[in-house]
Formats: sequence, structure tokens, C-alpha cells
Amino acid sequence: MSVYPEFHAADVPRETPSKHKAKPTNNGDDSAVVWTPIAEEAARAASVLHPDESLLPRPTHRRVMTVANQKGGVGKTTSTVNLAAALAIHGLKTLVIDLDPQGNASTALSVEHRSGTPSVYEVLLGEISIAEAAQVSPTSPNLFCVPATIDLAGAEIELVSMVARESRLKEALSSEALDQLQPDYVFIDCPPSLGLLTVNAMVAAQEVLIPIQCEYYALEGLSQLIRNIELVQQHLNPDLAISTILLTMYDGRTKLADQVTSEVRGHFGDVALRTVIPRSVKVSEAPGFGQTVLTYDPGSRGSMSYLDAAKEIAIRGAKKEGA
Repeated sequence: MSVYPEFHAADVPRETPSKHKAKPTNNGDDSAVVWTPIAEEAARAASVLHPDESLLPRPTHRRVMTVANQKGGVGKTTSTVNLAAALAIHGLKTLVIDLDPQGNASTALSVEHRSGTPSVYEVLLGEISIAEAAQVSPTSPNLFCVPATIDLAGAEIELVSMVARESRLKEALSSEALDQLQPDYVFIDCPPSLGLLTVNAMVAAQEVLIPIQCEYYALEGLSQLIRNIELVQQHLNPDLAISTILLTMYDGRTKLADQVTSEVRGHFGDVALRTVIPRSVKVSEAPGFGQTVLTYDPGSRGSMSYLDAAKEIAIRGAKKEGA
């Protein structure tokens, strides 16, 4: 029996996401207070591009996180690349594995993923190692990506007849293989389905990060996703756990967003991050320029929210491991 109940929206008090507001300073001269929205955004951008690396603790153990949700359009790939970029900017070595045949994570991180490029497809077949397929993203020298090419579209069919088909990615992500890159964090971006590629990702990881859109339909498939995770726990990977819930596309103007937020937090408790990701045009535009929102518009609300979420993930993980 699932430890997580079914979801039903209910009216709850309004809750709004945290906002970064720079405060004007006048250096003791009350007549010299000058602060504009442009200056505020510039200050936020500077804090993103020139961070204090000591703010994010390095985990004592490598963290491998599968980012999964079978529903499309919930911000799964967007969250993967922006969280990875935020951690990398703060000095933590991060590896993104693009396990979605659409290759959107590869596009957002501006790494080559044309057909014929060494990719996660060859890694799953055992032809090359993770280190041989990994590319450095222009976003940060600490950020690596194993791209997905169009060849991955047929991988699920090919995997069916293979020995230990659910564990192909786990074998490729052995400690010895990852030691060549020495990442602190590994994020596996899954396709929007519960097929063999997603199962491989869950078997290879210790943690699952679930992005949930703040809309009612996003909750409908969540129970099925949790049941699948429990099946993987029972039969393939007993160490797997849902460690993080990230609420995305939050619109504070709607009552529904508050209802979904409260419902999710009521059932998952502290697993849900305090930070929520607001709806943002800049977040949507960034992949079109082959960038994360942290480099496309570092002073935007979306950028600051993903930075806060990354800090929360890093701090929670360090506390848990140090406990």
C-alpha cells in the first residue's frame, strides 16, 4: 500500500513565493536615495554571476538524482538544466545526463547532439563510457552534459532483448566510471513517460526529484508515478527515495496554484522545497538561445528562484548526510 495518499485539491490560505528585493541605501544621506527597477535587476544579476561559493556546501557523497514526471510540460527539463547550472556556478561539479530522445536538455546546455555525436545511446549499449560521451557546457566549466541524439528514440526497443535491461545505465554510472569526471551532483533528465528509459534512470539513482506544475492536471498522474517508484524500490533499487518535490509554473494570481501547493506540501511535508518556481517568460525563452535562464537573464525572477531552489537542495543534502 502506498504511503502517499491520493490527491484532492482543497481551499487553503494563500501562499506566495519568496521574492528577492534589493533595498535602497543612501549612505546616511536621506536626500540621495536612488533605486530603480533596472538597478535592482542589475544587482540581482551580479549576485548570480559572481556568487559566494561558500554558500553552497559540497556533499560528502556524490548525489545521483533522477528528475522524473510522466506528464509533459511540467518544467522537468527546464528544472534539470537550471538547477544543474546554479550548482555549477556555485563551484559544484555537476553532470547532466539527457535521457530524453527529444534532446531538450542538450539544447538548453548548448552541447552538440547531432546524429553521430557520442551520446547516452552508445553509453546504454556499452560501447563508450560516460566520460567519453560527456561534454563541457559553455554555461560553466563545472557543468558537464551527456547528450541525447535522435538514435535514443529506438533505444527502448533495443533494450528489451538485452540482458539486465533495467540496469544498463546503473552499470554505466558505476563509481569507477563517475570518478573519471568526479561530479558532486548527477541529474538524469527522463522522458515524459514511464518506459524503460525512465526505469533505467530510477535504477541508477538514489534520489528522485519530481517537478510538479501548479495546476490540477499535474496531480492526476502523480499517484501512478509514485506507484511506479515503489515498484522499482521493491524489485530493482531498494535505496531509491523521493527526496525532492519542486513546484513549478506558480502563478500567485490564481487560487488554484495555492490549492495545489498546499495539497502537495500537506502530503509530502518537508520533501517539498520551500522555494517555488514562478511562471516566467524568460525561463521559456532561454532554451531557444541555447542557454539556461541563469545566463540568459540572471536578474530575472525565474533565475533567482532556481538559484534559491539549488541552494535549498544543496543545504538539505549536506544536513542530511551530516546528520
